[in-house]
Amino acid sequence: MSANTQKIICIGSVLWDIIGTTNASLSRASDEPGQIKMLPGGVAFNIAQKLCMLGYKSTILTAIGKDPEGQALIDRCKQIGLEASYIFRPEDWPTDRYMAIEDADGVVAAIAHAHSLEAAGDLILKPLKDGRLGSIVKPFDGMIVLDGNLSDEVLEEISVSPYFAACDLRLCPASPGKGKRLKPFFGHKNATFYCNLQEAEILCGAEFNTAEAAVLGLLSMGAKRAIVTHGGLTVCDGRALKRPVLYAPPKIEVQRVTGAGDTFMAAHLAAEIEKLSAEKALKQAVEAAAAFVNGKDNA
Repeated sequence: MSANTQKIICIGSVLWDIIGTTNASLSRASDEPGQIKMLPGGVAFNIAQKLCMLGYKSTILTAIGKDPEGQALIDRCKQIGLEASYIFRPEDWPTDRYMAIEDADGVVAAIAHAHSLEAAGDLILKPLKDGRLGSIVKPFDGMIVLDGNLSDEVLEEISVSPYFAACDLRLCPASPGKGKRLKPFFGHKNATFYCNLQEAEILCGAEFNTAEAAVLGLLSMGAKRAIVTHGGLTVCDGRALKRPVLYAPPKIEVQRVTGAGDTFMAAHLAAEIEKLSAEKALKQAVEAAAAFVNGKDNA
């Protein structure tokens, strides 16, 4: 299916990323030289932006305040070609933010202030119900990316909603701490889980040594399909009753970490839209994420 005909909706966080990076190894109360950047981000935004860069126009469903920071995000969405006209814009709510500290070994700590998205609840889903993007008579039948920044209540509603019965659901926990929010999708016939090893462990309540073991754990919990990454180690894509597909990432120098998972997922989605084999899709996603982490993707 071509980039111009595939329907893609990304639902979840669109916010400002405030990222501090240093080449030093940090410990508690460390004070080191580095860089601090403020960039448009959020899981849903990152994935939608990457898809647009690859030629696949996406629609964003989220909540963004009407403050200057929010308008700047809307302008950025329009600038890169995202469909932003369905975004819920509440009065007097602040635009959400995410702050992370990264050292030579990766993310040290992060704090997400996603008040507006969580407070909006299922109001962000209205276009999928009122006929603009879907309805009970004709549910949306394209690809929907859900991120774990949505509230427990909204995710549970989506997992059983007839408005989502015809779509191809792609799930991203957003962070290990929010992994459990996706449990209602165990058993969902159209859902694919994208997790790192730690997120898979939290979802399953078990420890795993490899991505393949984590995939098998997720399948045993009721996932119909699961794709698990494990840092710089072998990645696995598994489906019920099928042999797992494995791919080992290239050895690279780590320049950045935040956004790597979103890059992986967007590249994998693009590969599947183009009907690549499971092996080629996994290879494309791993190599895209490696280029991002190594700082060679021009992002």
